[in-house]
Amino acid sequence: MGHCMSLNNLLYRDLDKAALERGYNARESVPSFDAEYARYVAASERVKREISHLADIVYDPPSGETLDFYPAHPGAPVFLWIHGGYWRATSKNDNAFVVPGPRAHGMAVAVVNYTLAPAVTLDEIVRQVRQAIAFLHANRERFAIAPDPLAVGGSSAGGHLVGMLLAGGWHGDFNVPENTIGAALALSGLHDIEPLRHTQVNDWLGLDDDSIARNSPIRHIPQRSSARLLASVGGLETAEFKRQTADYHAAWIAAGHAGALLDMPRHNHFDIALSLGDPDGVLAKAIAELATLTDRD
Repeated sequence: MGHCMSLNNLLYRDLDKAALERGYNARESVPSFDAEYARYVAASERVKREISHLADIVYDPPSGETLDFYPAHPGAPVFLWIHGGYWRATSKNDNAFVVPGPRAHGMAVAVVNYTLAPAVTLDEIVRQVRQAIAFLHANRERFAIAPDPLAVGGSSAGGHLVGMLLAGGWHGDFNVPENTIGAALALSGLHDIEPLRHTQVNDWLGLDDDSIARNSPIRHIPQRSSARLLASVGGLETAEFKRQTADYHAAWIAAGHAGALLDMPRHNHFDIALSLGDPDGVLAKAIAELATLTDRD
């Protein structure tokens, strides 16, 4: 009888509520989230102090949301970084740590803010990030950006938003060509948000069947895409984060698109993103190489 009761308690795949909470509690997956976050802040403050940049550029007048732009040489390709924080926390100010990595390999870097939940819905966050892409595309001359397709990257919730940028069907509404994005780095991404409705994350997302369907990247892999995907997840992360990355990468490849899965066995949910800021690290080298491979047509 107990076995039957436990089966009835399964909410997603073979997981009950307690297992889902554990699987998606990123902060509890490390010894000290405060220590990890302090590293983000310290590295970001150093970058903002040492690397000249254009701060608080409004990319979306309706929301007033902004991005910071770190130029490289004139005509450089650009890399847009989307922060994590489960759509409700952190900002561009504590995510400047990524800049030195791609920039050392000749890329300009934009670090974007978006309005945090629960003040806005997930639909609105997705709209804002797509608008950031449209803004950069429309302002190539202003920022001396190369005519090449843009490169994007993000971690956790930011990885989800990368998936929503790779999705099909939105480009016309934002007046950008379908090949606007050429390279994408998705770290620890949440590509199927169905399980999150059974966790504390739903307290601020307020998901329902329709919003899950609209905003799960794994359900919106385009039929055609010239974008190259680099997906990774830390070896020290939970099984659910690992499965999310593996499933999305597999679906991307199954659709006939170009992509690779990068093994990062010694990293956790937070320092995997931090490693992007290392010019000699594998992520900075990989995204720069991926961006230079992209088609220019």
